[in-house]
Amino acid sequence: MGTYNEDSLIEFMRQLRPHFRGQQVILIWDGLPSHRSRPMGEFLAKRRHWPEVRRLPAYPPELNPVEGFWADLKGRGVANRCETQVQRLAWVAEAGADRVRADRHLLSGFFRHSGLQL
Repeated sequence: MGTYNEDSLIEFMRQLRPHFRGQQVILIWDGLPSHRSRPMGEFLAKRRHWPEVRRLPAYPPELNPVEGFWADLKGRGVANRCETQVQRLAWVAEAGADRVRADRHLLSGFFRHSGLQL
């Protein structure tokens, strides 16, 4: 399976339409550049009655507790490293994950920062 661009998505939509014979179709799209491109906008503007496009909200990393973990690991665990072997970097990352795992206050801080409750 290759990558998608506005041309392949427009072609897919052209082939999709006959299968629904006038029925309304709702497309749920993320922020893929091809979903927001000028050619796609022009294609959809000519077909306002079909399909209906619903866009997903932008991804808010501040609401995802794992982003705090990755930031901590990158900032303290693997920062300023220049490993030449993947296995060595894996050991360093694992040690950082073990450090975070052992610190309940740090872990709960990731959730507090996101606004999520356990």
